[in-house]
Amino acid sequence: MIDMKRVAIVIGLLGACVAGAASAQPSANLTGTYRCIQMCRDGLIGAPAFVTQNGDAVNLTTETGESYRAWPDWSAPDSRLWIDARDEGAVYSPDGMRIQFDDGRVWQRDLPPPLIVRRAPVVYGR
Repeated sequence: MIDMKRVAIVIGLLGACVAGAASAQPSANLTGTYRCIQMCRDGLIGAPAFVTQNGDAVNLTTETGESYRAWPDWSAPDSRLWIDARDEGAVYSPDGMRIQFDDGRVWQRDLPPPLIVRRAPVVYGR
């Protein structure tokens, strides 16, 4: 009887661990504009790609304009995405600045240029 209780507890704990990992969302905020910088399709190096993250669902628009849905990969939810329609995964950097796909493509986050504020020269009166 005691062995059955232990088995039930172990099964419950394992189920909780699996459910927790499956519902995890990416640790980095991936939403933003990226540029394809390596192994781009159709030779579109530098073409924009877009990522929109809503909870654990991630929408990808590739450099060719194709849209895909991705989720955190169950094997590494804090660093990988899984794109079911392409049967492909992707690794993203902890800061969300780079995404590398299993096929070799690499997207780099496209940051806007820094805002430069210029002040008018100071004029002293006499």
